Amino acid sequence: MSTRNTQPHDEAPRPARRDAEATKAAILRAARYFLARQAHADITLKAVAERAGVSPPLVLKYFGNKDAVFARVMSFEEDAAALLDAPLDDLGRHMVRHVLVSQREHGSDPLLRIAFAPLQGDHGDVLRANFRAQVTSRLAARLPGPDAGLRAELALAALLGLGVMCGIARGTDVRSTPVEETVERYGPLVQAQLTSKG
Repeated sequence: MSTRNTQPHDEAPRPARRDAEATKAAILRAARYFLARQAHADITLKAVAERAGVSPPLVLKYFGNKDAVFARVMSFEEDAAALLDAPLDDLGRHMVRHVLVSQREHGSDPLLRIAFAPLQGDHGDVLRANFRAQVTSRLAARLPGPDAGLRAELALAALLGLGVMCGIARGTDVRSTPVEETVERYGPLVQAQLTSKG
């Protein structure tokens, strides 16, 4: 009796699927890197592929073309889902934690690319529209009481400030402080905007 079928046939593709997801994530990180540094028109798929450590044909295989890569990078849909994935009474702390962990462990910030919209010409308008629809409006819709739109924008402004200090200014004290300590100090500042006073 043969023993070659002792492992199910569906186990072999699993590492490839994880590798594919890791490769896609590396490509998107590389595209975000360039989006923060130069205009969309000046970014090449070759440069994105080199930074991601893959071949340009692999970028095409996973995304189809440059516009498809940057459509994903300019969307905040997935980031907003993770950023807002907490009960309202703990949302401020959760969002601060998510920004810090994203930067420290994944090398990316869920929101910070909006700061580079002025570099992107017409693509900057797409970034702004996506940010408003997918992040600001979505957060505002969760907030009870008056001035939900304003409070959502102020909460996000605080998060963007934290992202800038960590990711761009590279504040040594913020970056060296344990995540949970920063969450306890900064989370209430964000939460204050989310909790209605009306």
